[in-house]
Amino acid sequence: MSDQVRENEGSIDRDPDVGSVIYPAQGLLAGEFLCGLWASACDALAIPADQTVRSIRVLRSVLPAWAGERIGPAPAEPSYVADDGFPAELSVNWSGTRPELRLLFDCGLASRDSPWHARSGAVAANRRLGRIHEVFTPQVGRSPAPLWHSVAWRPPSRPVHKTYFGLYAWPLPQRYAAVSEAMRRLRMTAAWNDARRRVEGTAGRREIEFFAVDLADEADARVKIYYRNHGADIGEVNRVASVARHHDAERASAAYRTLTGGRTDAGEAALNCLAFRSGLDGAAECATYLRLAGLASCDREAVDRTAELLRREGVDPGRFRGLATALAPGPLHDSRDLLALVSYRAAGRPGDVTTYFRPPVYDRSVPRPSSPADLAARDRNDDSA
Repeated sequence: MSDQVRENEGSIDRDPDVGSVIYPAQGLLAGEFLCGLWASACDALAIPADQTVRSIRVLRSVLPAWAGERIGPAPAEPSYVADDGFPAELSVNWSGTRPELRLLFDCGLASRDSPWHARSGAVAANRRLGRIHEVFTPQVGRSPAPLWHSVAWRPPSRPVHKTYFGLYAWPLPQRYAAVSEAMRRLRMTAAWNDARRRVEGTAGRREIEFFAVDLADEADARVKIYYRNHGADIGEVNRVASVARHHDAERASAAYRTLTGGRTDAGEAALNCLAFRSGLDGAAECATYLRLAGLASCDREAVDRTAELLRREGVDPGRFRGLATALAPGPLHDSRDLLALVSYRAAGRPGDVTTYFRPPVYDRSVPRPSSPADLAARDRNDDSA
């Protein structure tokens, strides 16, 4: 934890219902709290202090207006980012010689005159986002999409940025229409049509939940489409991941089993993220996200399973364990939901594991947005066809 958080360490609260530990964050400015977590992560990852300071400057420059507000006892406007409504999560990708540190945060709703876009210059600075941003703004008969942004930094390189549009509040036809139009504008229609056909040919219930773009003009910059699965086992999420051109199903299956503790159940709402790259006629690769908060009894068990996966992938899990301990507001065996998600991508790059930490700021979960998609009705229609 950062020094600012440690000042209140003696006041750590425990939820009597679930025995969880929350951060003593009330009264802190949200931005200062997040920059403190970022600094703690940099320290755990042994990043030089001067590089950390520069990265925090970048982070401050893009955080939304709510970063200047103080954290209260409950979220004023609950965010979909975390179960307790806090609008940010920290994550680390462990592939390569140096980990990549990321911060994802909620920017409100997409609009043509979004204050966040005006501040960050994201649309003006990136041609790809400029082509598609309007697709997700308010339309006749449709609300705007929630807008999230991510800063990703693999030192000593410069930070890179990503933007996400949440589709979960829209009926399925509107989601598919928006995704199809965005992919048309990005000249990826053929790749999208191929992936959609193959996903829809895979048994099971799932829905598109997010559309995302890397804010870079390089040829390898990705466009990503996220599917949320319902009631899936690890075989089903593996079959969806196999839609991608580069996917080692056998290696992925072993990784999933490590994370689930040997269970075949993929847990609640496992995600598949199909990534598209220019010039390819289908999805290039797929990352699968498992919610360890529902698959492990506590954060200690979640960390142990993830450490074992990293070890099998040839990554020394020591830094990961140190990071989890640094970010935890208390003993890992007393907490749940800090290590909320772990994703795995079997596309030929060893150690392509990403760990997602959601700091427990509030002591109660908030209701999740309900999806208007009637998947059961869709299944009935498919059965009668």
